[in-house]
Amino acid sequence: MPYNFKTEMNKPERLTGGHRMCAGCGAPVAVRGVLRALKPEDEAVICSATGCLEVSTFLYPYTAWKDSFIHSAFENAGATISGVEAAYKALKRKGKIKDNYKFIAFGGDGGTYDIGFQSLSGAMERGHDMVYVCYDNGAYMNTGIQRSSATPKYASTTTTPLGDESSGKVQGKKDLSDIMVGHNIPYVAQTTFMGNFKDLHEKSEKAIYTPGAAFLNVLAPCPRGWNYSPEKLMEICKLAVETCYWPLFEVINGEWKLSYKPKNKLPIIDFLKKQGRFKHLFKEENKHLLEEIQNDVDLKWERLLKKCGEV
Repeated sequence: MPYNFKTEMNKPERLTGGHRMCAGCGAPVAVRGVLRALKPEDEAVICSATGCLEVSTFLYPYTAWKDSFIHSAFENAGATISGVEAAYKALKRKGKIKDNYKFIAFGGDGGTYDIGFQSLSGAMERGHDMVYVCYDNGAYMNTGIQRSSATPKYASTTTTPLGDESSGKVQGKKDLSDIMVGHNIPYVAQTTFMGNFKDLHEKSEKAIYTPGAAFLNVLAPCPRGWNYSPEKLMEICKLAVETCYWPLFEVINGEWKLSYKPKNKLPIIDFLKKQGRFKHLFKEENKHLLEEIQNDVDLKWERLLKKCGEV
């Protein structure tokens, strides 16, 4: 069915209000958007790796989740949800379960790009009928804003602080979406929040209802770690897309498809200057660092356009 914003927003929430996530955090927006793609008649089992989302939405005996919820350790969300999916299939074959269940894991970039990568990779390679959603906020935010392999180059974090000998993180960001495509799974997509949430919704629906393993990488800014005002969440996400820092695409059975191409690609400085973690880059002596970041964004964008057959 065509996407209808009003219809989707009128669905009952599966992540309730009253959780303890920060104002302006992208993670609960991502979760609500993904779960809204579920059909009302379908049940879901949700697994969350340790992180901001888990500690803020499930403080025993209180929960913000309407569906069955499993808290997994940092390193094994992929293994946990794939094991539940395998058990469900076995019980379904024996006629012991009649309801239809979907299996979704959520993890931040620490529990996805880094510590949890091995169990994620295993679950994807085995082809479990599940969705893994990374809410990418670019650092270990829950434990003090330490750098991760998702932290962009020259971002300031507590473990890559600014100083006489440091301009922030010196390594680039890992291309996790590309790595997931390399697992030859049916569906991989990159998305975030823009306009009426159409892109997030449609990709979430495809991920959930495509048989087999699926991976969603959702840019989910963090007001504390990125140092922006909470009300700027949507603006920052839009700038991430319009500057091509975070391009929107999907890969269906190995075929790359660009979801959005900016009419006027904005310079990366429009995205960076909204975040306090990059304020040092706007000093005169760091002009070359901005040029380096722009060149890197341009190169990756051109590569993506070729993969998607746009050039």
